[in-house]
Amino acid sequence: MKKFTKVESIPALIQLMNIDTDMIIPKQFLKTIKRSGLGKSLFYEMRHDEKGNLISEFILNQKPYKNSKILITGKNFGCGSSREHAPWALLDFGITCIISTSFADIFYNNCFKNGILPVVVNENVIEELSHYAKRKENIKVDLQKQLITFGNNEIKFDIEDFKKKCLLNGLDDISLSLKRSDKISSFEKNRKKQKPWLF
Repeated sequence: MKKFTKVESIPALIQLMNIDTDMIIPKQFLKTIKRSGLGKSLFYEMRHDEKGNLISEFILNQKPYKNSKILITGKNFGCGSSREHAPWALLDFGITCIISTSFADIFYNNCFKNGILPVVVNENVIEELSHYAKRKENIKVDLQKQLITFGNNEIKFDIEDFKKKCLLNGLDDISLSLKRSDKISSFEKNRKKQKPWLF
């Protein structure tokens, strides 16, 4: 997993509430466990017509938003089924930070495990940031300082220390386990002596 420190980008604005994981990545694209190649299917039914052609009116099909690294959304983003393909698709598309007033719990945690920073702010901040999105102006999100900077404004956001540490150091669940590989090996060696019939 790549380290996340900061990101600066023109944000893309999707002003919808309760965007569920099936909207983020529809079920027909869940047949793979590869984390790459899913970006083209992100918001598939919103981005494409019935013939599979891109819908020019959809925000992520427009310049400069199709290159946005920051997504601003309505509340309860990522609700529905707990598919990990949702953050995979967002990350593969290039989105590394999502700003909303609230996230579904499982999706929120899956973001951290895959290198995406989900930021929770109040509705007034969302409204302010939406103006920058519509004017196609950059905003900056700094994880180390826990700051969103836009124009001459700075907004502080909260994040759990452990989740922050994992993102800053690029630590996913596998990386965290490998940091304890010596203890795991020692445990397995002792276990084999104590209960050899298990091995």
